[in-house]
Amino acid sequence: MSGQTQNRAVRVQRETSESSIDLSIDLDGTGASDIETGVPFYDHLLTAFAKHSLTDLTVRAAGDVHIDVHHTVEDTGIVLGQAIRQALGEKRGISRYGDALVPLDEALAQAVVDISGRPYLVHTGEPAGFEFHLIGGHFTGSMVRHVFEAITFNAGLTVHVTVLGGRDPHHIAEAEFKAFARAFRQAKAFDPLVTGIPSTKGAL
Repeated sequence: MSGQTQNRAVRVQRETSESSIDLSIDLDGTGASDIETGVPFYDHLLTAFAKHSLTDLTVRAAGDVHIDVHHTVEDTGIVLGQAIRQALGEKRGISRYGDALVPLDEALAQAVVDISGRPYLVHTGEPAGFEFHLIGGHFTGSMVRHVFEAITFNAGLTVHVTVLGGRDPHHIAEAEFKAFARAFRQAKAFDPLVTGIPSTKGAL
């Protein structure tokens, strides 16, 4: 079976005492999104991910945001990672690797993605104090790394995200998500020159 015949659309649901997540993804979409997490800036970042990775994404998340956005944000990242892993299937015919360098005004971020089956995240370069900044008054800068950790570990991706420059926390976070999206777009794409699974081991 060729990679192009795979159905790469899935729905994943997760319910805990802290959050309820219902997420649908289509890796071969057009970038359409319909996202409601109760955390507006996170909706903004996930919308950017969908748009720039050409992934259709629908998210309905409800959680204890009256306490903190942490649980809802992280749990949504976990479910997104699980959905990506399921949707990729055996990974036949994919490019596997992707890289992108994305600016947003003064901010510049680079992301490299390997759909390796081995979860690993290297995340560097955010300026000192970024993790404490409240973006939009509700989304702490530290959550950016939490989201990438949740996605990579649950999707089985190797991801390197590096902030090369930036001043405005909104721009930095958005540049990181857009760079990740563009790199993932390349990695998940079918390559007509690839036959089977792109690994010498025969599995990813």
